[in-house]
Amino acid sequence: MKKDSAGVMVLKLGGAEVGKPDFVASFAGVASTLNRPLVIVHGGGKQIGKLLDKLKIKYEFHQGLRITDEPAVEVVEMVLSGVVNKRIVGRLVASGVKALGLSGRDLGLVRARKLEAEVDLGHVGEPEEVNVGILCKLLELGCVPVVSPVGQDTEGVVFNINADHVARALAVALGAEELVFLSNVPGVFDGEHQLTTLKGETAARLIELGVIEGGMIPKVRSGLEALEGGVQKVLITDLEGLEDYLKGKLTATLISR
Repeated sequence: MKKDSAGVMVLKLGGAEVGKPDFVASFAGVASTLNRPLVIVHGGGKQIGKLLDKLKIKYEFHQGLRITDEPAVEVVEMVLSGVVNKRIVGRLVASGVKALGLSGRDLGLVRARKLEAEVDLGHVGEPEEVNVGILCKLLELGCVPVVSPVGQDTEGVVFNINADHVARALAVALGAEELVFLSNVPGVFDGEHQLTTLKGETAARLIELGVIEGGMIPKVRSGLEALEGGVQKVLITDLEGLEDYLKGKLTATLISR
């Protein structure tokens, strides 16, 4: 992969997709054709759930967030920073991409703080600060950082962070040209039809009405926050939509202020 003046793309891979070998292979093929600096952030919630179930570690959700106690956070880090991260890195390298896997803990990349909620979420955090210099140096070397959404605070306490939030934080810190949320759906729907563009006021209304729900909410909100933070374009799409976008055809949802 070669750097050029096109600007940085931060791309978030959905957790549902990274568990599919065929998808990861196809994505790696697309990534190998990108002629711009690229940073990848990935999820892995389904894989975490499977291992927690296998180990018979009980867990609960609160408003879509997994309550993460001490036993659970060890599994979270094992799955995200180990199995899933290395699966993606390995496939990218096999496709000729200079991929380097790291977590938000490595080199102090993402300093986190505990996420406060109505209930104690345990080791669930949110990004507080990004060591953007590390990312810039890796990009200058022609590397593609592949980041798992695990961070720590100033005392070394580890936190599981929503991957959408990490992607937004990295994109803002880098002043990225594009932030792409790559999912298993082609974009955001208004109930019947896919939206090719989505403005902030419309997004708020659709969230309030329950039309935008579940895992799409943090993507939309993170996208709007990224735009406010200086990111130029935010896209929600699937792999086919990303390929179309790279060819100059918009079949995805482009979020605007």
